Amino acid sequence: MTSSPAPQNTLNADIVIIGAGLAGLSAANKLHQAGLEVLVIDKGRGLGGRLAGRRIGDATFDHGAQFMTARDPDFQTHVAEWINAGVAEEWYSSYPGQANGHPRYRGVPTMTAIAKYLAIDIDVRRATRVESIDQHGQTWLCRLDSGETISSKGLLITSPVPQTIDLLASGNIKISASHRARLEKIAYESCIAVMAVLDGPTSIAAPGAIAFDTGPIAWISDNQQKGVSNIPAVTIHGSGAFSAEHFEQDRMQAGQQLIDAAAAYLGDARVTEYQVHGWRYSKPSVVDDHACLLLSKATALPPLALAGDAFAGPRFEGAVLSGWAAAESLVAELT
Repeated sequence: MTSSPAPQNTLNADIVIIGAGLAGLSAANKLHQAGLEVLVIDKGRGLGGRLAGRRIGDATFDHGAQFMTARDPDFQTHVAEWINAGVAEEWYSSYPGQANGHPRYRGVPTMTAIAKYLAIDIDVRRATRVESIDQHGQTWLCRLDSGETISSKGLLITSPVPQTIDLLASGNIKISASHRARLEKIAYESCIAVMAVLDGPTSIAAPGAIAFDTGPIAWISDNQQKGVSNIPAVTIHGSGAFSAEHFEQDRMQAGQQLIDAAAAYLGDARVTEYQVHGWRYSKPSVVDDHACLLLSKATALPPLALAGDAFAGPRFEGAVLSGWAAAESLVAELT
């Protein structure tokens, strides 16, 4: 714990949230509703984390999370709210020839619309990196790459767990052996995502998406059929095994391999242009049993919680539920 005075150019908030993905934004809403002053900080230029969209010319892509399901009753209520607000709609509930399952919902016009809706009335600093965190008495100090320092009563970190561990080390934040063991068990799959513009429609049957259990491709979706793109455009997600093997190699070459593997689903259409994005922490493959982790419990640390899909399950819904659980834990600590 540091006892030196806080820097003079220090701003104040009740809660700082690191990460403007689903867990962070969902928690921010709960904390804001509880009357707390919240500041969300994210190193990315956009909102939503893996709720990512991109434009290439006249083509538009969902190239991160593709849909959401809703099983939890409270989450179902929020999805209904998003539908009423016009930022979500049902995409499909089954593949051709299969029985109906849980409805899959998509963002409108893209998945990022949901993140933007969640960020309404929330103070979000984008394109800003938290370089280090430090305990200062019973407050947290987050030092930003802008040179500013944010002081807060509580802290919520929603970044992928390996990055979170590094951030805790930046301030020499001591955590219990049991908590560290839980964090070190968490593992992630990487994903190479290809966004390809086509000169004609695909041969993918409605609803415009296919999930694969084997082979180099995990997922392919037709963004035009989905209603995301005005012109033919596909998103291809490499499997966990393919992505791990090729992640550190030339991305365009890896992307071409995935395009070649998808040829049967593109029909007569040709790729006119493509881009490749690598998600290093795409999806947790080993998750924690609990919805969030309150690292400060039974310690001298100010309130400190971790959240994200690595805690409540590797789904859109899991990230939201984790954010809510962390918010409730922090409110209980601060009130």
